[in-house]
Amino acid sequence: MPLPRTPCSQFRSDRLPRSRSVAETQGTSGSRGAALKVLLAAPRGFCAGVERAIRMVELALKKYGAPVYVRHEIVHNRHVIESLKAKGAIFVEELSELPETTAPVIFSAHGVPQTVAAAAKAHNLFYLDATCPLVSKVHAEARDHYDGGLEIVLIGHAGHPEVVGTLGQLPAGAATLVETEEDARRFCPRNPERLAYVTQTTLSVDDTRAIIATLKRRFPGIVGPRKEDICYATTNRQAAVKAIAARCDALLVVGAPNSSNSLRLVEVARAAGCPKALLVEAAADLPWGELAGVATLGVTASASAPEQLVDEVIAALRARYEVCLETVVTGEERVAFNVPRELRAAGTPE
Repeated sequence: MPLPRTPCSQFRSDRLPRSRSVAETQGTSGSRGAALKVLLAAPRGFCAGVERAIRMVELALKKYGAPVYVRHEIVHNRHVIESLKAKGAIFVEELSELPETTAPVIFSAHGVPQTVAAAAKAHNLFYLDATCPLVSKVHAEARDHYDGGLEIVLIGHAGHPEVVGTLGQLPAGAATLVETEEDARRFCPRNPERLAYVTQTTLSVDDTRAIIATLKRRFPGIVGPRKEDICYATTNRQAAVKAIAARCDALLVVGAPNSSNSLRLVEVARAAGCPKALLVEAAADLPWGELAGVATLGVTASASAPEQLVDEVIAALRARYEVCLETVVTGEERVAFNVPRELRAAGTPE
């Protein structure tokens, strides 16, 4: 007969072993304020692609010394960026901003157009590509479709660096960006029999599924990826939010306003039945007025948000409330990506 759970016990849907953060292992606070049930979603936080990109900058600094230049934010989180700046990283938006240098230049996890790598080579820059391998997979699919004579639909958000990078794998006009179901209904291909689609890796799983269904209904022969392009981390974090959303009076997503996967988690929480879902960058940004009257609060973190920020949010909540913490785990992640060979000697062998 299973043992009964206390109201504050941690719930694990898969019962698999897992290391826990400070936020999950600390006890409740003393006797401050009203009771607050906190449902902590898992998986949450850093994905393998983000961990690899950050590690690449840190290893480059260790091996080559400061400065190390990074084109665009290595990941979309200002706390990560400020931490790397303090260690000697310098961030630029374009290669044209660089001085004459022999220092390493690292491309962000979001990926870059082929013209960026070509320009780096033309200027004899020593560059390292931190593009997430799952984004590189989408790039390869897009190029393969084009080489096969197919017109390409890219499902994604206009202006996002990942979309810019994917479109930049192809000649102008080879791909059409589709952002919504309405876009999919209006899309007019050159040849309806010669179509393929790829997607941004950080989209809403449900919204993207609906867009793909519309395209397949209109163009039954459209070719898709062998394995879906939305990455495992995006899928898992959205599933974890769905598991707790309807139980929450409000839900906090720890992330950044320029982070696609952060914004999608807010949308997913609302769509899954949470009446109030809010994006916060750190504990200092907690909207205390919005939390008035909340009895059950969900907490998660986007794939570009460090666990330290979650720990600080939980600590801030404990300072005001008598917190009862329940961790809801919907899956286990064991994905890891190697850093480039040039950097492996600077750290632990991969």
